[in-house]
Amino acid sequence: MEISSSLKNKNFLEKIFKLKEHNTDVKTEVMAGTTIFMTMAYILVVNPMVLSASGMDYGAVFVATALSAAIATFFMGILANYPIGLAPGMGLNVFFANTIVLQMGYSWQFALMAVFIEGIIFILLTVTSLREKIIECIPLNLKFAVTAGVGLFIAYVGLQNANVVVNGSLGNIHDPLVVLTLVGLLITGILVAKNQKGALLISIVAISAIGMIFKLVALPKGIMSFNIPSLKPIFLQAFSVDKSEIFSLNMVIVVFTLLFVDLFDTVGCLVGVAEKGNLLDENGNIPNVKQAMLADALGTTIGALLGTSTVTSFVESASGIGEGGRTGLTAITTGVLFLLSLFFAPLFVAIPTQATSAILIIVGVMMAGSLSKIDFDDFTNAIPAFITFLFMPLMNSIGEGIIFGILSYTILKLATNRKDEVNLSMIVLSILFIIKFILLG
Repeated sequence: MEISSSLKNKNFLEKIFKLKEHNTDVKTEVMAGTTIFMTMAYILVVNPMVLSASGMDYGAVFVATALSAAIATFFMGILANYPIGLAPGMGLNVFFANTIVLQMGYSWQFALMAVFIEGIIFILLTVTSLREKIIECIPLNLKFAVTAGVGLFIAYVGLQNANVVVNGSLGNIHDPLVVLTLVGLLITGILVAKNQKGALLISIVAISAIGMIFKLVALPKGIMSFNIPSLKPIFLQAFSVDKSEIFSLNMVIVVFTLLFVDLFDTVGCLVGVAEKGNLLDENGNIPNVKQAMLADALGTTIGALLGTSTVTSFVESASGIGEGGRTGLTAITTGVLFLLSLFFAPLFVAIPTQATSAILIIVGVMMAGSLSKIDFDDFTNAIPAFITFLFMPLMNSIGEGIIFGILSYTILKLATNRKDEVNLSMIVLSILFIIKFILLG
């Protein structure tokens, strides 16, 4: 009876996620989803810390973070069948708390309404296929550059998070935590080089254990807790904003900025992860990209209702791709773990930065392989590609890398009288980028 039930479950999952078609299986997908969650789990602590600086309730934001991440990731797995995790994005949450609230002087309720409006606009742009067209208009050479750039970006994030790199220089090499990261990097590198199944997940557990054994990182304060904070202090608070503020010029500026940053961060993540997982079609486009964008837009909208900043696709999802994840079952696994984190928060929060940083650096190595696919013989292709993957880590922004890559590609092609290689969408985008720099800097 148990064997029959197991077979039915496998057939059910096969039918929904098309595992065989993607050369994967349930075990691989679950392991990949767990790996993605572990590399993303820091957001459960960091997001409440960032947003609470704006006056929001820390415990409520923790719950909103976990729920919005779970819901958005479920959407990604079910609608698009992609192995991508979503959660309130770093950078966007800092803009929410530091810029909109602390610098511009608006309430956090105003900021939540801006995020909600952004989400609604993204849903409309997705339904009308405008977001899909933006991804499709990007030349293949730039898509390869985006993948490599995302790899460099997340590797740099890993080095910075672990203080291996501090303000652009080598950190304190005698710091035991830096040493732990480097040891973790070595362990991960050896396991990956030996093609060890589950190498990234094993590494996270091993590095965490070593850190705890040598008392370099704190032990979990318990394993499970049913004391879940209330969501009430922030739930639906976006609608408490006065109508005069909703229809103000300042709201337009804030929403426009959020749209720009989120759009190209999401594009970069989707292109990078899809190319790394061999999910691009023969034309270099992403199948089901509209569904993936819709999942992202729904996540942002629901997140604003729950009480958190913009929800977006996470580049850390590449860790799951490196573990073999290829379908939405990976995302569903990640989403389930975000729900469980509400009860197992003490355990998940204990995962040290040093463990996830080592993984991000190795994933960066994996994604950098796309550099070999770029046409460096043609400078009208090489220069924009170089700008794209270089600017991402230097400017600490995936979106800025894509913007400058598209802009330089368009200008070089037009200046060298190769208009047939530039489509109208690229020209329109380039004009919008120039307007953005003039108005917003």
